[in-house]
Amino acid sequence: MTLERHRPFIEDLYRELHAHPELSLREHRTAARMAELLREAGYETHEQVGESTGVVGILRRGEGPTVLLRADMDGLPVTEVEQVPYRSTETDDWEGQRVGVMHACGHDTHMASLQGALRVLAEQDDWSGTIVAVFQPAEELITGALTMQEGLRELLPDGIDIALGQHVFPGAAGEVFTAPGPVMAGSDHVIVTVHGRGGHGSQPEKTIDPIVLAASMVVRLQTIVSREVAPSDRAVVTVGTFHAGTKQNIIPEHARFEINIRTFEQPVRDKVLAAIERIVQGEAQAAGAPPATIEAGPAAPLTINDDAAAAKLGAAFDAEFGEQHLPQEPVLGSEDFSDLPATWGARYVYWVYGGFDPETVASARERGTFDVDVPSNHSPNFIPVMQPTLDTATRAMVTAARTFLG
Repeated sequence: MTLERHRPFIEDLYRELHAHPELSLREHRTAARMAELLREAGYETHEQVGESTGVVGILRRGEGPTVLLRADMDGLPVTEVEQVPYRSTETDDWEGQRVGVMHACGHDTHMASLQGALRVLAEQDDWSGTIVAVFQPAEELITGALTMQEGLRELLPDGIDIALGQHVFPGAAGEVFTAPGPVMAGSDHVIVTVHGRGGHGSQPEKTIDPIVLAASMVVRLQTIVSREVAPSDRAVVTVGTFHAGTKQNIIPEHARFEINIRTFEQPVRDKVLAAIERIVQGEAQAAGAPPATIEAGPAAPLTINDDAAAAKLGAAFDAEFGEQHLPQEPVLGSEDFSDLPATWGARYVYWVYGGFDPETVASARERGTFDVDVPSNHSPNFIPVMQPTLDTATRAMVTAARTFLG
């Protein structure tokens, strides 16, 4: 592996991407940069694949398996803390507000390491097959992979043999985690609009207050996981937004809130969604309000690794990483990665790697303060240490690709 020679390029690219994140479906500068680098590395390059900013690079080396390697490109509406000299100061408009933009989920490490891996692979002459590099938009909206499916079918009508993807997470840099079977939860997005009867704040008796009603719904929804889902089943119900009113002395006509649901099994998902419907409409009826409007937003599929492929990759990672290759525990986070191989019904493997100072992580675990001391994804403090994070991610992607190429 010629990683050492490419390390400065990977680190410089990471700094550049970290400093200039773009929101979902607005990854224009990022996509153009990914395409430019693919061409430099000798890959057949396709831009605007799908409905947005998707980029695909293809490198063919005769007969052999077709292996898809994926990185996501979008940042988040998060204002980064002042911690590193390459801190993002980018801003953009998001849902009517001017917000900071940050790679608070580590997609910058995904792109930089994949670009590095592609250069390493292009220089190696002892493999055969086809590499398909996908730089995907809008993972944070859980729509980007779906929007690329039609374009990918046109580019690759014969399909792929396997798709490979990875994600940085709050673990020790240098560690890599794999597992067969389910590794990430499915996600549902539910939007609830509560209909009341507006009026003056001094005369609530003449109104049906949608704020009080919606607040009752939010509280009652918290009982779904604690009182309706079996302790042996995993589920999360989170109300992430709540909007109502324009002025302190006006009772509004409507209130609106959004719910995020995470589950690992379809029966549990069905139970949770049914409970949301029952609770929301039951509370509306009890308040004498019209039925609430319940809408479904984008949903993310379960991420379920192919057992045989995960075992094969696990053996390769054992050889590459030794004791730093560890079992991956299923998490309630969600991904749309599996929608890419679903384009052709192909198998896939998705793994994670740590991104934080190993001593800090070890000390936090010993003290029982891991959740406090180690930032989680989507936090303004989620800034992976550059090394050995980037080396590990690049090595993992090269090793994974070589495992399944001819």
